[in-house]
Order: sequence, then structure tokens, then C-alpha cells
Amino acid sequence: MKVAVVHDWFNDEGGAEKVIKEILVCFPEADVYCLFDFFDAEKRKKYLSSKPTHRSFIQRIPFAKKFYRFLFPLFPKAIESLDLSGYDLIISSSFCVAKGINKTAKQLHICYCHSPVRYAWDLRRDYLAAVHGALIKKTFSYFLDKLKKWDIDSSIRVDYFIANSINVQKRIFENYARESVVIYPPVNISAFTITQNKSDYFFTVARLVAYKKTELIIRAFSKMPHLELQVAGVGPNLGKLRRIATPNVKMLGYIDSQTKKEKIGNAKAFLGAANEDFGITMVEAQASGTPVIVPYIGGYIETVLDTTGLFYKNQNVEDIVVAVTKFENEKRKFKSSDFIDNVERFNVARFQKEFMEFVNSKYTQFIESRDKSA
Repeated sequence: MKVAVVHDWFNDEGGAEKVIKEILVCFPEADVYCLFDFFDAEKRKKYLSSKPTHRSFIQRIPFAKKFYRFLFPLFPKAIESLDLSGYDLIISSSFCVAKGINKTAKQLHICYCHSPVRYAWDLRRDYLAAVHGALIKKTFSYFLDKLKKWDIDSSIRVDYFIANSINVQKRIFENYARESVVIYPPVNISAFTITQNKSDYFFTVARLVAYKKTELIIRAFSKMPHLELQVAGVGPNLGKLRRIATPNVKMLGYIDSQTKKEKIGNAKAFLGAANEDFGITMVEAQASGTPVIVPYIGGYIETVLDTTGLFYKNQNVEDIVVAVTKFENEKRKFKSSDFIDNVERFNVARFQKEFMEFVNSKYTQFIESRDKSA
């Protein structure tokens, strides 16, 4: 069995890359395909076992590394240009267009769907808000409509969908009218330990892009100057967020994985404001015994319990202030056992077992069906 793994791109480190890492543990001989790959040697070793990747023509476009988000009109043609005709099994890891890879009737395609392409669907407004000028917005809107249509049409190329959460499972059905099975992403629980003695600061880390809503958290803490917030992460919004940060907000920029673990573990609470598909970082925080403060939406509903965190209703500054103030005033004691029991549902070994069982089962059925019809 020849296996190809297709991922949208390798540029940033995030939850999707952690999934790819474990898929390649399950299928170490697989070849890897993507739109583009700007990983350095360290990240390639960490996530890809130092494997090379097969890339589309996007890789050769000048400044693609920095401005790739504006090249989305080219993504469908780019993913379709990759030739995977020599493989028996195709596994796509898709949050954008990877699921639209071309295949034949003699190939099985299983898609691990992190989300239908979000800026063509639920994040469309946020994406358009990041561009300026009526003509540019109109042009982008036109291409987003085309991308949305292609996204629907290309969904038939997937034989089986795996959703990373019930949240995404619902969107797969609503957008594509397709059924899926839920297999939660892998979280390296063993890399984190419960930290009992917390420091006196709140913490958040994310890619600093609009939909992560980090700006809301920073603006909330500007109204609570007596509380310290530390913000880690890089992205196109870093400059803007630094300008609006008040003295009680420390902008850390990029931090390595070890520093990130220490910051999460020592924080009195971890904050999130995005509508996450799943939210691996929130699980990592709970694995460190750090309570989380998040909106009651999306993947957080599946990964956070009342015993491991605090929910607020709406994604706005006022609700964040209310939630943080409540957290401070209540001084609730969280139990280590509650954190441990919750996060064990998402460990790496569980993912590998469920993923391999699903893929092997579907591939066996596929071969048996193909042989009967031959």
C-alpha cells in the first residue's frame, strides 16, 4: 500500500501540524504533499520526521511566505495540480483546500477535516475586514464566492470524512451534506505536569490574526490595570496589538515550546476568545492544571468543563471583564484530578489507535469492494 499525506501548507506551528506529526507516526513511509512549505530544519524534524515535501507552484511565487493568505484564488488550481496517481491511499489533513486533491476510482481518500475552509464560510466577514478599499473588497468577495463553490463541489472527492470535533462534524454536514466520524486531535498530555503554585498573571498565546480575537482580551485588561496579562505569539496583528497594549499587558512575541509550557503552567488562568474548531492549547493548559476562561462556543464546549474553567457568553470586552473579575473574586480551588480526568480523553495514544482502526477498516472494505467489482 502506497500512502500519500496531503496537508494544506507548512508555515506556522499549530494544532493541525500536531495532527500531521501523529499521522506520520501511523504511516511512517507516507509521502507528504502540500501547497507550500517554509518549515526550517528544526520544525521539519519536529513535525515531519525530517521528511521532504512535494509542493505546488505556490512555492515559487515571490513573497508567498508572507502574503500567502492573499493568494487563496490560486489554491484550488494549485492543489489540483499535484499528481497523486501513483498512490493507493490518500489521507488529507484539511483546513483549507487539501481535501480537494484529485483522485481516481482506484484510490481511497480519507480526509481528517480540521474545518471546512473558514474564510469562505464563517470567517468571511473577518477576512474581508482585513483588506481595505471598496474595489479590493469586492474583488476578494468575488473570489471567496468562487472558493466556496469549489469547496462544496470538491467535497465529493473525499470517500470518508473524519471531523476533529462535534463542532466541525456539524459544519461538515451543513456545508457539504456529508456524514463524518469524530476523532479528537492528539494532545501530548505527558509533556505537561500539574503546576500547583501559580504566579500572579493571566496568559494567552495564539497566532496573532484577526479571528483569534486576542485584541478583545488585551482591550479587556486595559480596563483592569491592576491585573497582569502576558500575551505570546506572532502574526500580522502583532504591531497593532503592541500599540494598544496598556502597561499591565506584556507582549512577549515569539516564545519557544519550553517557555510556552512554563508560561501556561505558571499562569493563574489561561484566556481564549476565538471560536475554535477544537482548541488544543486549551487542553494543554488544563493538562498543566491551569484553569481556562473562554467563550461558550465552538470546540471549547467539548474540551472545557465547569470544573476546569470558566465560561463567558459573548465574544466581547465586557463579558471578558466580567468573567475575569468573577474568577478573581471567587478564588475557586480547582482540583488536579478534574484536570487529569478531562484531558485524558485527548491523549496521543488514543488518537493513534482510533485513527489507525478507522483507516484500516475503511481501506479493507475498499479493497474487498474493488476486488469484487474487478
